[in-house]
Amino acid sequence: MVTQTAIADREYAIGAGSGAAATISVDRRLARAHAVTDPQVVISAKRANALPKRAMDLVIAVLALIFLSPILLTAALLVKLNDGGPVFFGHRRAGRHGRQFQCWKFRSMAVNADEILRRHFKEYPEALVEWRATQKLRDDPRVTRIGWFLRATSIDELPQLFNVLLGEMSIVGPRPVPRAELNERYGKDRRYYLLVRPGITGLWQVSGRSNTTYQRRVALDREYATGWTLAKDVQIILKTIPAVLKSEGAR
Repeated sequence: MVTQTAIADREYAIGAGSGAAATISVDRRLARAHAVTDPQVVISAKRANALPKRAMDLVIAVLALIFLSPILLTAALLVKLNDGGPVFFGHRRAGRHGRQFQCWKFRSMAVNADEILRRHFKEYPEALVEWRATQKLRDDPRVTRIGWFLRATSIDELPQLFNVLLGEMSIVGPRPVPRAELNERYGKDRRYYLLVRPGITGLWQVSGRSNTTYQRRVALDREYATGWTLAKDVQIILKTIPAVLKSEGAR
């Protein structure tokens, strides 16, 4: 008997306004069409969401918040002193089963980042091509001076430890992406992304990060979700440390 796991992102359309009902209908049709039916993948996903992984997440998150608290406080102070703007930046991301959550980071961009980006694309059309290909820019004009340092050291992502405590993220998993990006860039492979909680680190982060193509990123997320083991999580965590120290693919 084949076990079927539904990945319907039922909460995608909450707060979407008058088009919410239509959006829910579309998402449910997509979920049925993209349902995961491979028994081995279903088993892997169940294990990736079971108690041992969750326990490891909580232990690591609590210990990290305790031992890294001086770094967290210093980063918060530097961001505030840099331009007086908000310390944190929250963005809606798609989580397990499509549930959206507020993913937190130390703010690394200027307060008027959207306006700066629009002007940059107008002045440098080639930058728009790079953005459409990778969703990132090698020379991003929105990033502040302190922001470049926070990104290079991955300190900007430490507030996501609170997302882990809330059960919205894991220490290891696919990199969290917005709903629109997931639907547009992942195609049918979004079914694998939605099986597990997104992570602070993952296969993508230890495989070159922004130095890889987006297609490679999607493939790595699929590989993680379909072949999860606790040993692989430990291996990824250990590989994350040298990757962060070397600032590999950080932007």
